Amino acid sequence: MRVLARCQWVPAIVAMALVLPSLSSAQLVPPAGKPTPAASTGSSATTALPSVRDQEIVQCLPGEIRTWGDGRDRPIQTRSLRFAYRHDGAPLWFSEPQVLALVRKSAEAWSACGLQIAVIAIPRGQVPPEDAIQILWSDTGSRGQFALANVTARSLSIGPALFALLRERNPKYPSDQTLQMVLSHEMGHFFGLMAHSKRCVDTMSYYDNGKGERCALRDPRSWGSVVEYRSILPTACDIDRCRALNGPGR
Repeated sequence: MRVLARCQWVPAIVAMALVLPSLSSAQLVPPAGKPTPAASTGSSATTALPSVRDQEIVQCLPGEIRTWGDGRDRPIQTRSLRFAYRHDGAPLWFSEPQVLALVRKSAEAWSACGLQIAVIAIPRGQVPPEDAIQILWSDTGSRGQFALANVTARSLSIGPALFALLRERNPKYPSDQTLQMVLSHEMGHFFGLMAHSKRCVDTMSYYDNGKGERCALRDPRSWGSVVEYRSILPTACDIDRCRALNGPGR
């Protein structure tokens, strides 16, 4: 049986800036809203206090690890993984060094889980090592989403068509941030995190289950403070989930 991570990516920038309809019942889009006082940029960087979102990213409080129950987490069989990035088919505005750096940044952040994670580049025309998880650009593999993890096939497919649409509708938006986020999210599934987080800020989260239920925030007034509330890299709770699942004492 193939195991696909059904994330149904709909980043906030798509719905809010591209004015596109929803692509699934599981919403990744935060509700629109005006920036809260916490999001004000009037204070200097040296004196500004951390925002609620910043605190949520670096701190996981007791009881905050909750999921939507849409999957079953399971430990992986090895403590060492290797991702092989193939640049063929990537949008022209993404250079290979740029994307490779994003892949390595996500891998490095996830390594705090205690796993050994390596990243290699696959030259055009070469076959990746059999033990590697291949990261490639494919609209077929991503199935109309920004990215899709196929755990069984050991592939992480990124959808060039949606990134092209993102650039067409809002060329000023930093699409590398969206790419960083989907890489971090989909990589998490290969570490056994199959269920999606119910904490809005977690990179493994989605915002709404399509049934009127929203994810959790420490301060509801944080809605609308930033375009994309979810972190582009794994948060403290993401890492804690991974450690609990794959730690030496499991």
